[in-house]
Amino acid sequence: MRLVTLATCNLNQWALDFEGNLARIATSIRQAKALGARYRLGPELEISGYGCEDHFLEADTLRHAWEALAHLLDGDLTDDILCDVGLPVMHQGVRYNCRALLLNRQILLLRPKMALADDGNYRESRWFTAWHQRRTLTSHHLPRAIQALTGQQTVPFGDGALDLRDTVVGCEICEELFTPDSPHITHYLDGVEIIGNGSSSHHELRKLHKRIDLMQTATEKNGGIYVYANQQGCDGGRLYFDGCAMIASNGRFLAQGSQFSPKDVEVIVATVDLDEVRSFRGAFVSRMIQASRTPRLPRVPVDFALSDPETSLSPTPAVPIRTHTPEEEIAHGPACWLWDYLRRSGTGGFFLPLSGGADSSAVATLVGSMCQLVVREAQAGNQDVLADLRRLLGQPPDSQAVPDDPRQLAHHLFHTCYMATENSSTESRQRAKKLASEIGAYHLDLDMDTAVTALVAIFTRLTGKEPAYKVHGGTETENVALQNVQARLRMVLAYLLAQLLPWVRGRQTALLVLGTSNVDESLRGYVTKYDASSADINPIGSISKTDLRRFLAWAADHLGYATLHEVVAAAPTAELEPITAVYRQTDEADMGMTYEELSRFGRLRKIHRCGPVSMFETLVREWDHLPPREVANKVKHFFRHYAINRHKMTVLTPSYHAESYSPDDNRFDLRQFLYNARWSWQFRQIDGLVTKYENRRVKDEG
Repeated sequence: MRLVTLATCNLNQWALDFEGNLARIATSIRQAKALGARYRLGPELEISGYGCEDHFLEADTLRHAWEALAHLLDGDLTDDILCDVGLPVMHQGVRYNCRALLLNRQILLLRPKMALADDGNYRESRWFTAWHQRRTLTSHHLPRAIQALTGQQTVPFGDGALDLRDTVVGCEICEELFTPDSPHITHYLDGVEIIGNGSSSHHELRKLHKRIDLMQTATEKNGGIYVYANQQGCDGGRLYFDGCAMIASNGRFLAQGSQFSPKDVEVIVATVDLDEVRSFRGAFVSRMIQASRTPRLPRVPVDFALSDPETSLSPTPAVPIRTHTPEEEIAHGPACWLWDYLRRSGTGGFFLPLSGGADSSAVATLVGSMCQLVVREAQAGNQDVLADLRRLLGQPPDSQAVPDDPRQLAHHLFHTCYMATENSSTESRQRAKKLASEIGAYHLDLDMDTAVTALVAIFTRLTGKEPAYKVHGGTETENVALQNVQARLRMVLAYLLAQLLPWVRGRQTALLVLGTSNVDESLRGYVTKYDASSADINPIGSISKTDLRRFLAWAADHLGYATLHEVVAAAPTAELEPITAVYRQTDEADMGMTYEELSRFGRLRKIHRCGPVSMFETLVREWDHLPPREVANKVKHFFRHYAINRHKMTVLTPSYHAESYSPDDNRFDLRQFLYNARWSWQFRQIDGLVTKYENRRVKDEG
């Protein structure tokens, strides 16, 4: 046996936090060493943080990255351990996303990324260039400070591998694993036995299995060891990087880190037998034939062995891979994102207008989930979490108090208010009050009719006109305006309370206002600009209504908030119009479509890139229980409202990204916001197709 202990990690890095990032990297290396590892892998761009975005265009960012790397080399951190670290590098006037392989206070190789992520949330080619010279090494001249420290003037730069005394080690970087012609294919065929992938892969519902499948296939088809590191945390933006570091060998997984965790540093290790890799490959004849024809990969000779003949360890056995249900992902991902945002923002807690409806109840539940998660971590002795809690709770740094009740923590951090008008129901008021109590929130209840009446009176004095609700004989224009006055007043009151409630409670801080619009309502434009959709951050802004309702049912049983059963049972309603004996406002009636239909429109619009005609052609077959003309009317109705409301996405509250059809105009969905809402060319084609389908049906029935 040639046994090698390998370490990988989840790190909670933060864009431009060079000091904090360096400390977390150093901690992970020390922990890896303590666990007997002689190889340590970290996430993508871990020195600078992945989310620097246009800060990568600044020379300062690259300068500070080298300064931080110098700290790693100036000491014993890299002694007797091969460290694979991520940072941005300017090479011959071109900026690259790189891995630096370090050993014994030396830089062995700078390996640039060869396939950049440029879809969805990613814009890597705005800041970096892909390295297109596969299987090519050149020389990189090091900064003078690094030269003085290491005694090296140049180091190899490009697509190569390290030829150690007992094995060959190569690299992939995040996106390269997902491409059809992944580097690991030829690297494994050319004899590379260990590949490390430093990644920054974000959480999206139902996405983790893709990473797992790709790593399993890579090592099962070719034999070899795949070590995967990932960032874990919000990094200062909409994305939550969900960790789940893994080590796989010959198609089996040997170690897996947590997917959602408030830990700043999490290191996992596995001991592998290099002889098993060679035996696995040697039994696969067709692979050996392909390997014999594979172009050679440049290798950097390294006088160092990863295996330890004196080790008393045994090979790590395979472990079953853990995945979460979508309901669990919603419970944990946004909760961790909220905790990161809260502790790093310098604010003292959250404020939420709690209506008792599904969306605001889901946001409240996520804060409750955050409090439960943080208390569990504090009880487990997580010193980083305890330090953050002491600051947020106003305790001295040397306090030995450890919170043990999530409700007490929520009462300190979480503030809610039910903002009623004459159109609000007793049922929603009671649901809000009961849910706030179950979570432990500091809850208030107010009637704001005086403010609404005052604003309408100002309008009447100004114009001489008095608007009325539709049920009282008013026009649609009057009806919408009167609803929006209530909604926008809630936003004004929310910010007033968020700024002053801590003062009321004797604290000198402010609160983050939480938004409550879901992805489906934003897509349809069923939100009022500058109402409760306007906030500081929104943890459900990229989660569908159907997923949220399933999450609420799950959370009622698994998080202990029984009132959520009542929330799920209630029909979604804005409660902005008067309730009469014959009329009660509901969201789906207002929208002219069900949430299930709206979710399908969103997926076809964004994920499948459908315009009006192709969406109709898809749905007329899929919804064969409906007449073609009714399907056409639904598609037209969606696109009309999508077009006239698209401008609302330009002010959408920064939202936790969880769904691949997010309408977020700022980062994810780069379509225009001014449309021709008549869609005359497209709708005329749909009308022609409807006639064709109807004639075909008449012919078939005749």
